[in-house]
Amino acid sequence: MKKLALSDEILMQIEKPARYIGNELNSVVKDTSQIRFAMCFPDVYEIGMSHLGIQILYDMFNRREDTWCERVYSPWPDLHKIMKEQHIPLFGLESQEPIKNFDFIGLTLQYEMCYTNILQILDLAQVPLLAKDRTDDDPIVLGGGPCSYNPEPIAAFFDCFYIGEGEIQYNAFLDLYKEMHSKNYSRKSFLHEAAKIEGIYVPSLYEVSYKSDGTISAFTPLYDDIPATIKKQVDMDLTEAVYPEKPVVPFIKATQDRVVLEIQRGCIRGCRFCQAGMIYRPNREKDVERLKELAHTMLAETGYEEISLSSLSSSDYSQLEELINFLIEECSKKHVNISLPSLRIDAFSLDIMQKVQDIKKSSLTFAPEAGSQRLRNVINKGLTVDNILSGSREAFLGGWNKVKLYFMLGLPTETEEDMRAIPELANDIAALYYETVPKEQRNGKCQITISTSFFVPKPFTPFQWATMLDPSDYLERAKIVNDHVKEQLNHKSIRYNWHEADVTVLEGILARGDRKISEAILYVYQHGGFFDAWSEYFNFNLWLEAFDACDIDMDFYTKRPRQEDEIFPWDFIDVGVSKDFLLREWRTAHNELVTPNCRMRCSGCGARQFDGGVCFENQN
Repeated sequence: MKKLALSDEILMQIEKPARYIGNELNSVVKDTSQIRFAMCFPDVYEIGMSHLGIQILYDMFNRREDTWCERVYSPWPDLHKIMKEQHIPLFGLESQEPIKNFDFIGLTLQYEMCYTNILQILDLAQVPLLAKDRTDDDPIVLGGGPCSYNPEPIAAFFDCFYIGEGEIQYNAFLDLYKEMHSKNYSRKSFLHEAAKIEGIYVPSLYEVSYKSDGTISAFTPLYDDIPATIKKQVDMDLTEAVYPEKPVVPFIKATQDRVVLEIQRGCIRGCRFCQAGMIYRPNREKDVERLKELAHTMLAETGYEEISLSSLSSSDYSQLEELINFLIEECSKKHVNISLPSLRIDAFSLDIMQKVQDIKKSSLTFAPEAGSQRLRNVINKGLTVDNILSGSREAFLGGWNKVKLYFMLGLPTETEEDMRAIPELANDIAALYYETVPKEQRNGKCQITISTSFFVPKPFTPFQWATMLDPSDYLERAKIVNDHVKEQLNHKSIRYNWHEADVTVLEGILARGDRKISEAILYVYQHGGFFDAWSEYFNFNLWLEAFDACDIDMDFYTKRPRQEDEIFPWDFIDVGVSKDFLLREWRTAHNELVTPNCRMRCSGCGARQFDGGVCFENQN
């Protein structure tokens, strides 16, 4: 057995040592390889092991004979402290060897609040934090994932980014590295050639200039032979795409501790606040026969006792009924549970859920996002009061008595009337329960849980032009909702939770920031800040100190109205959805009009350029 990077003495001192020892079922160990790749998730093991994207790329890279891909997760603060004190370099789980000796350190960027953990990984790996300080002896640091669609706030820390879905260009990228490395080309030469591969962005090869008001005047490549626009990479054939049939099974319980079946990518709905619904266009489905094969194989290869569907909107998968019926039959034989997230609450869904769930333990989830119909029209949420109430009625008649409702506060055009509509809707649902279910048939009292997050404008959405508020203003909105909950007739059946306001403001700055923000991120990490996604470690005062020290005006990134023709830090990326379409949707939102979903009518977003998916479903 391989020698562990951490001694028994250290493992006995820390929480959950199984996070760091590797050797899990289906992990890949190789004797030799020409390319060593550390696939890093900048959060704790249990979160990272739940991420499907890493599992896909891990499987894809390790299918190459010349490449060994290993996994790395952020050490928890207890181990972080020991590694710093004892100068233990961060290591790959599979080999237990220092990743500073690898060819690549790849980081998946899922959430802005993990940005300081990027620096934690580089620091513990003993790799220079800034790309400009690295030499030919250091690994290439590569970023990908949804946050890479605005890479500018963290551009200083990365040698390059991959924009889009990894199944398309990573093999060309690794092939280029292998060829150039064999001929002893410098990292600078490799990065220049890599920038010519569609979807690869090398920040050091581009220059940003600013106007006197702080907005961007131009974004320019430094060389004529690299593209001015980076095009998102899209895999249009999900059925044939690589997918991990033997996913790695963790030793300890992960957040998503189950087989995950990705049934489709993209979404037809067009919610104006939703970044994923825009950047993953067009909607593409995986064939049901392939999904049946994967379900059978993955359950056999993992021993998991639960299977879940992965999709932005599972109810929109056209072959859902056939797939569910197959899973019910397959899983009942093996005593495997089925998890069905992202379903619309209608008669079909409730019938299915009755077959696969223990009603006494489960709750139903609606995400109206806004309390009033007016505001739901503004955000293009295709959900009416009738949908919600009829779905709730069906659920109550079916035996459910717990409902979770998710909303956002601080949405564009929001009024106090919209805020007060949130508890009023919850009250209507509770009243419906007592009207619908006879007293002798009730399984206890109705439980309605309201949760509100605060809206954060994201790049490549119609709301990328929206302004934000101060933390105190967000909390005042939550107070309005909370006070109005207490005024409802059925308030004893309603519980209310809300998100942290200061985290919201920071997330908004990091989401829409430019290159200037990297200085503040570096300041926070160097002054002890990381694991910002965890409330027990988040220190908003340290961020305020950092912005002040770096002379960064927070209001410029949050409260400032953006002009319709402003150049955004991410405008050099082409995601297939045009800025003209997003601007059209921004204006349509202010007119409180709904845009039909992609199956009802094409709205000309630009995604037809990919020649497939929902855009061409009804063509002969």
